Amino acid sequence: MPTIAPLELDGFVVRAGFLKDCACFATGEGEVLFSAAGEHRCRPHKAGLLAAEISRDGSGLITSGDDGCIHVTGPDGSSALVAERPRKWIDLIAAGPSGAVAFASGRTAWIRFGDGREKEFAHERAVGGLAFAPKGMRLAVSRYDGANLWWANTDGAPVELSWKGAHLGTSFSPDGKYLVTAMQENALHGWRLSDTQDMRMTGYPAKVKSFSWSLKGRYLATSGANAAILWPFFGKTGPMGQTPLQLGTRGDALVTAVACHPKEEVVAIGYQDGMIMMSRFTDNAEVLLRRPGKGPVSSMDWDADGTRLVFGTETAEAGIVSLQD
Repeated sequence: MPTIAPLELDGFVVRAGFLKDCACFATGEGEVLFSAAGEHRCRPHKAGLLAAEISRDGSGLITSGDDGCIHVTGPDGSSALVAERPRKWIDLIAAGPSGAVAFASGRTAWIRFGDGREKEFAHERAVGGLAFAPKGMRLAVSRYDGANLWWANTDGAPVELSWKGAHLGTSFSPDGKYLVTAMQENALHGWRLSDTQDMRMTGYPAKVKSFSWSLKGRYLATSGANAAILWPFFGKTGPMGQTPLQLGTRGDALVTAVACHPKEEVVAIGYQDGMIMMSRFTDNAEVLLRRPGKGPVSSMDWDADGTRLVFGTETAEAGIVSLQD
């Protein structure tokens, strides 16, 4: 039976994750908590915290705030300012290779390289999402009516991917063959990058705010419906013409967060009533990890071994679920 170690936090959990073996949590009120053998709490920003991501090497938590600052904080609570844009809200960040960090405000995106250099990327419309490719220094910037793909180390024009509408959160598939964006409407859009073939994924009753790639990128798990919707990305055409898996279906609660297991075809599913379930792809077998709480699950993540799951909610509830005694 899974066990839960609950944690006290001060607000909406923006990000729950792991820095190697250390669980970490960041809240909208600005609190950052690290939980390993003991607990460290700190407040890297002057006020609230807008976005948080785990660095690629798992050594630090990257956070941005309405103070225009971007900090990287280690599990011992030590924090370093890596970039600053005074009087700007930095609400989008992405972790890249070799210590690179991408961030955006309004119509401008920037990359801060690991050696401290910075590069600016201007757009005609507001930036909606950022993602680094799994290999190489390539940055995807989603925006109104599509996305741009920039090579960070060259000065050439970007590859432009077009599709009408507002594109928000974005993600590359783990093999780098596809780019997927969450739309302002209740849909996902994707492009096969070899030929910019469009892929439309619709039918959601709510906006897709959480997505997670499964082992080897075979499936993309998404929130936004009464079940976790998993689009198949194996085969030459990705999800086109294929029926998605629907796991953890409930009649009375929408899925708000998903996290695919790092080693098995299993997904953790968080719901708007705070409940968390684990479901297996092959037969939809389910294990209850957490009973309903006070509010929607906002963030979840597995450790590298897949034996612990961290979660946070919109109502300041958080914890570490251990699958092994």
